[in-house]
Amino acid sequence: MKFSSEQLLKAKTRSDLIEIAVKNKINIESVLNELKYNLELKKLQSELVLLQQWITKNRMRVAVIFEGRDAAGKGGSIKRFKEHLNPRSSRVVALSRPTEVEKGQWYFRRYIKELPNPGEIVFFDRSWYNRAVVEPVMGFCNEKEYKRFMVQVPEFEHMLYEDDIKIIKFWVSISKEEQKNRFKSRMKNQLKRWKFSPVDLKGQELWDSYTYYKEQMFSKTHTNYCPWIIIKTNDKKEARLESMRYVLSQFDYDDKGSSKIELLHDPNVIFRYHRSAVQIDI
Repeated sequence: MKFSSEQLLKAKTRSDLIEIAVKNKINIESVLNELKYNLELKKLQSELVLLQQWITKNRMRVAVIFEGRDAAGKGGSIKRFKEHLNPRSSRVVALSRPTEVEKGQWYFRRYIKELPNPGEIVFFDRSWYNRAVVEPVMGFCNEKEYKRFMVQVPEFEHMLYEDDIKIIKFWVSISKEEQKNRFKSRMKNQLKRWKFSPVDLKGQELWDSYTYYKEQMFSKTHTNYCPWIIIKTNDKKEARLESMRYVLSQFDYDDKGSSKIELLHDPNVIFRYHRSAVQIDI
């Protein structure tokens, strides 16, 4: 049972809405959850604005990397992070496939020029870690290129760390069934159909291969100075809120907590990578 237009017009406050729902036996759990999500999102975004101002004032350089399987929710999370930030000191990097010229250059070169400038925060929707998982799975690089990358990437990130660039590496984890459902949803939605590609279908077929290379990536590139942070949930909204909390928790910015929102992330959703017999994916 749903609210009628007359009932919605009568409700002036949230309490009125709940009272009408109880009286008419209307299930409003999903509505209340949506209201709670939007309230938390707004408060966390206000904290992100404070963080950005502090980063700009202190001329810090911050890079937030979102990696994960196709349809994991990387772009959606970045969209919410970026939504109310000043575009002059924040940007999104989502590089397309390398050109013929770039293929002949040092692999990291095209990413170096996208690194944050002083006072800037940059969000990477996929990053140099394409070569760690997607490229070897899909055959876009050879074994020699892959092995060279795996040796060089910790050294590359250590140089960035020594140069005072703050890097946060997220892996957004979802289950195989959830990925399949999200692919189906994309195909039904004309506004999201552009996101779907033949490579996405391969993601389901080559799930185990992706898992193998993902675990290799974690074990060889998870370091004290640049650790992997796992976001383990099939709930997109939860992933967005908890990843925001994690980023905010990494900085002691001015007026921190003024929005009165919880800034400590859920350790059951957000945690550092650790070796385990159980796979990270849900």
